[in-house]
Amino acid sequence: MIYKFTRVVPAVLVRLLVMVLLRNDHTRTHPPRPTLLTHYDFIVVGSGSAGGVIATRLSQVPGWRVLLIEAGGAAPPESFVPGYNVVLMQGDADWNYFTVPQRHSLFNYENRACHFPVGRVLGGSSVLNWMMYVRGNRRDFDHWEALGNPGWGYRDVVQFFKKAESYRGPNRSITADYGRSGPMGIEPKRWGTKLMGAIMRAGRQMGYREIDPNGHDQIGFSIPTLTTRRGERTTTGEGYILPEATRNPAFHVVTHALATQILFDEHKRAIGVRFEQHGKSLVVFARREVVVSAGAVGSPKLLMLSGVGPAQHLRKHKIPVLLDLPGVGSNFQDHPSIFGLSWTLTSAATDSAYRVARPQAILDYLRDRTGPLTCPYGVEVNAWSENEGGGDPLWPDVQYLFVSGTPALDGGLFITDGIGYRREVFHKYFTPLIGREGFSINPILVRPKSRGTVRLKSSDPHDPPLVDPNYLSHPDDVAAFVRGIKFALAVGRQPALRKDLGARFHSKPLPGCENEKLGSDAYWGCYARHMIHTTFHPAGSCKMGPASDPWAVVDHELRVRGVSGLRVADASIMPVLTAGNTNAPAIMIGEKAAHMIIQTWTHTQ
Repeated sequence: MIYKFTRVVPAVLVRLLVMVLLRNDHTRTHPPRPTLLTHYDFIVVGSGSAGGVIATRLSQVPGWRVLLIEAGGAAPPESFVPGYNVVLMQGDADWNYFTVPQRHSLFNYENRACHFPVGRVLGGSSVLNWMMYVRGNRRDFDHWEALGNPGWGYRDVVQFFKKAESYRGPNRSITADYGRSGPMGIEPKRWGTKLMGAIMRAGRQMGYREIDPNGHDQIGFSIPTLTTRRGERTTTGEGYILPEATRNPAFHVVTHALATQILFDEHKRAIGVRFEQHGKSLVVFARREVVVSAGAVGSPKLLMLSGVGPAQHLRKHKIPVLLDLPGVGSNFQDHPSIFGLSWTLTSAATDSAYRVARPQAILDYLRDRTGPLTCPYGVEVNAWSENEGGGDPLWPDVQYLFVSGTPALDGGLFITDGIGYRREVFHKYFTPLIGREGFSINPILVRPKSRGTVRLKSSDPHDPPLVDPNYLSHPDDVAAFVRGIKFALAVGRQPALRKDLGARFHSKPLPGCENEKLGSDAYWGCYARHMIHTTFHPAGSCKMGPASDPWAVVDHELRVRGVSGLRVADASIMPVLTAGNTNAPAIMIGEKAAHMIIQTWTHTQ
């Protein structure tokens, strides 16, 4: 595709730059190559935001041998530079999944489907993401506990957030109580533009405070806190796995290893894992437990390939049914966001692609890790508005990401070939924005009511799963987006943007919605159905819940129901999505899971 071709030259240049920065220090990206044992105490499948944490923490217990299995390879060197995050999508570190055609949305995308990035790399999606560190609303976790999951309230989980955090930033009245000595670098965004300041002023003009969303309150405008350390991306690979694997001979990490089956004995106890590496099929055994942390797409896929899942679906693919567990692959959730609400500016106030690539920006980064390359490209401000859809107004259902540039910034290559937007629709709607200074506001639905599924395409482990978020299948989600669009328009009308920067909304009628009255609720509902796409926050497909919940896959200690010796621990266990970016909660889940496993086995010895 054109998008992939246009990434080649910048990706090569960035890789050369980063190799200079790292001074060929391969210990930052490559774990030691172990001599594989036949038996380990624990086998962890998946090295992402949760799995990397779990494997590392378990390996720190004296006497325990731990194997971590990762389907991808080492993180590419360019991933350490936050400003080049866009070039990682659809590369070697990405599974390159697409959604199935959507029935209720994505009407302006090819085949009504969009690219669905998931990390296939040491560190998982923490290598690909936009690095925003958001714990979530404290009500999210209290709700998990109220659903029948003791020990998952905010008062219980906050210690595990703090255990992971190594916060380096100013102490202000709004700053959350962060951990200071954890493996994950956390710091406020280091680079600000004229636009960023104007957006924060616009928020104040609307009556909203500046907030730290990881603190007590989430309603307001926020300069993002990022998973970076001194201007470089921090991942669970770099923060947890590599330091421990380098110094601990009892911690083995195998990469380019695709887990194909969990093995069980006659008592339905998980006893090992079968995986493929370099064309060979290998088997390793676990004395204590197997932990599946392959993510909200990969974990249900592996369970179903192993005979654990909806019986009818497994029989369809001629997979022997070990356990009929209907919740596997169900309750699938994602945060959809609207892409395309754009404003032009009469003032040069943003980080365009040209300014980020200019020699001075590179020199600033090389010299002292300053400038636009220290933060994910385009990210300016996050905000959350009150919930006006009923219930607690302080438990928001819409988040807003303010981004430098418009979808026409690169002539449409990213939005079309990158994520699947129809090229002919791009030209009809976005052509007037080509070459114009501007910004976008992306409303993100953080508490969607729509539920989808992850299903097998076949019994072949190499086939990608069928990923169906079922976006906007619930009418309340459309209504929430309409409210979110109106809020975004109100921000754009504030003097700090309209008067000071000359902001003007791109009000051209959207193709596909011409029959609706421009600006009406029906028009904005149509707009949402045509323009949403993934925010890369899949969750919920191996739901945590009590025995009374027929769709629960794991209990509150993340043990898979109906079998023994097996846990699932990653974002797939979330009963309900959190009201913000999901990387931080996934890391917390890893820390809490490791704590529970250690407690189980040290108390039984």
